[in-house]
Amino acid sequence: MKKFIEEFKSFALRGNVMDMAIGVIIGGAFTSIVTSLTDNLINPILGLAGNTDLSAFTLQIAGIELKYGAFLTSVINFLIMAFVLFCMLKAVNKLTSLGRKPDVPAAPTTKKCPYCCSDIPIAATKCAHCASELPREE
Repeated sequence: MKKFIEEFKSFALRGNVMDMAIGVIIGGAFTSIVTSLTDNLINPILGLAGNTDLSAFTLQIAGIELKYGAFLTSVINFLIMAFVLFCMLKAVNKLTSLGRKPDVPAAPTTKKCPYCCSDIPIAATKCAHCASELPREE
């Protein structure tokens, strides 16, 4: 049982799990901010068209009330959230790339045979494809 608890502890406290947990908590808090922005600023502005709050728009069909205004509010919340997360991700990627040095291309491992144009190893002195003696490179 002790080994099981230690394995669970190492799993739960691993960097990726902790990062994900923090991201979920921050995402929940951020969702309330976006919802407040939509409900308190954007919906009243959009509601000017109908002189009412956007979330109050409903449609009655055969005794069923369809709250399409609330659905539009959710779509607006999603679009705002997606846009902000996209901008944050771009900023994080930009910050992580600032300290990184550009990748140095790997040294070539093959060269072209001057006679048959086949790829051959750099150290080859004779082409395996056409059996030509290769000129020595200095």
